[in-house]
Amino acid sequence: MLHTSLDVVDEKISAMGKALVDQRELYLGLLYPTEDYKVYGYVTNSKVKFVMVVDSSNTALRDNEIRSMFRKLHSSYTDVMCNPFYTPGDRIQSRAFDSMVTAMMIQVC
Repeated sequence: MLHTSLDVVDEKISAMGKALVDQRELYLGLLYPTEDYKVYGYVTNSKVKFVMVVDSSNTALRDNEIRSMFRKLHSSYTDVMCNPFYTPGDRIQSRAFDSMVTAMMIQVC
């Protein structure tokens, strides 16, 4: 399911072409709905892809809330990457990042 979703992300990025670089909104929307799950996507300016899998039975989450969650995730990820003590490619070991992701997961459940 995730591989299929990443293929959809690649298709959407190539369809947008250079317009993606100029866009401020990097939310790709619903990528791959199934009976059990909905998969949403987001891509950063540096082509880092975020994928969120949500239970289809969760009707409380709207598109704007998913978009807001991706923005928070992107902001927190940027904070981790800007840390001068972080080595790119290493595992992210940030309490602030972990607590933000955990809070988002609790909100979704």
